[in-house]
Amino acid sequence: MGGASAVSIDLNADLGEGGAQDEALFAAGISSANIACGAHAGDAATMAAACALAARHGVAIGAHPGFADREGFGRRERLLGLAELGLLLAEQIHALRRHADAAGLPIRHVKPHGALYHFLNREREHALLFAGSLRSLTPGAAIFGPPEGALREAAEAAGLPFVAEGFIDRGYRADGTLAPRGEPGAVLHDEKAVVAQALALARGGRVGTLCVHGDGPGATRLLRAARAALAEAGFRIAAPGA
Repeated sequence: MGGASAVSIDLNADLGEGGAQDEALFAAGISSANIACGAHAGDAATMAAACALAARHGVAIGAHPGFADREGFGRRERLLGLAELGLLLAEQIHALRRHADAAGLPIRHVKPHGALYHFLNREREHALLFAGSLRSLTPGAAIFGPPEGALREAAEAAGLPFVAEGFIDRGYRADGTLAPRGEPGAVLHDEKAVVAQALALARGGRVGTLCVHGDGPGATRLLRAARAALAEAGFRIAAPGA
C-alpha cells in the first residue's frame, strides 16, 4: 500500500459542458464536479442536471467559469479589464448558485476554465480581483489552480483555501507546466500513461486534486482506471475538506 493509507486525494472532472459522459463520470467515482456556468459552455438545463447528479452521488460541486467564448470552447484568451472580469465572474456564479440551491448543495470550490485558468494564473492584478470577488460570491469556497502562480498567491492574500491541481490526462513539460494543446503528447489517451501520471502526481505531494477532462472521448475509462490504481495504492478518494 506504499504507506499512503492516511492520504486523501480529490478526483475532479469538468462537467455540464454538453458532453455525453457526465452521468457516467459521476457513477465512475469523481469526488468533485466543476460545473460550466453558461459562458464557455452549458446552460440552465445542463447546470440543473449536473447539480442533481451531484446530489444523487454525494459529489461536491464547484463553479467552472470561463471566458464568454462558446465557439472556441473558452480556450482562446480574451483581454478583459478588471471591471469586465468582475461582471463575467458574478454572472456565472449567480447562474450556478440558483441550481445549486435548488439541489441543496453549497458551491465548495471555483476552478477557472481553459484560457481563463492560465490568464488568471499569470496576471496578478486580475487574480487578486478574482479571489477578492469570491470572498463575497462564494464565501468559504476554495480556489482550484496550478501548484504555483498568481492564483495561489491571490487565494492566500484573500484568506481563501487553495487546492493545487494536477491533470491526469494532459502532458507536462520538463519545467512542470502543461504542454499546450496541439503539441504532440499534450493530451494523454493511453490508460497506462494516465494511471502512471495519476500515481506520480498523488505521490509527489504537490497537488490535492486530480482532474480528468469530461469532454475527452475516453474520460470515463481513464477515470475508472486511475481511481482503481489510487485506491490500490492506499489513497482515500475524497473532496477537499471532506
